[in-house]
Amino acid sequence: MNIRKVEGVQSQVVLTQPESEMGFPGSSLTLKCACSGFSVGSAYMHWIRQAPGKGLEWIIYYYSEFWASKDSSNLYLHMTQLKTEDTAVYYCARETVSGDTAGLYNNCSSTSHTEGH
Repeated sequence: MNIRKVEGVQSQVVLTQPESEMGFPGSSLTLKCACSGFSVGSAYMHWIRQAPGKGLEWIIYYYSEFWASKDSSNLYLHMTQLKTEDTAVYYCARETVSGDTAGLYNNCSSTSHTEGH
């Protein structure tokens, strides 16, 4: 498992994802982000990905094939009709607000591979 934790006042907040998941073109895949130190149900959460050689991309708003759900301690990214261009490192992140500034507090990565037959 790959765990990254931001040190600071809220250092008990941890988001954990499996190191790697595999999907195939045309198939479905669900990524899970296990969270501790806070309630996912009351937090603004995001899914972000980074394809090889590309910048970060907030994906949940732009792809109808992707949708997210959450319960009290987990965030899920559900993906259908996978394509080879969906190969990327996927991040879950928790939003924080400090004064008038919003930002991302913590993230972890999970690599999703898509392969042709």
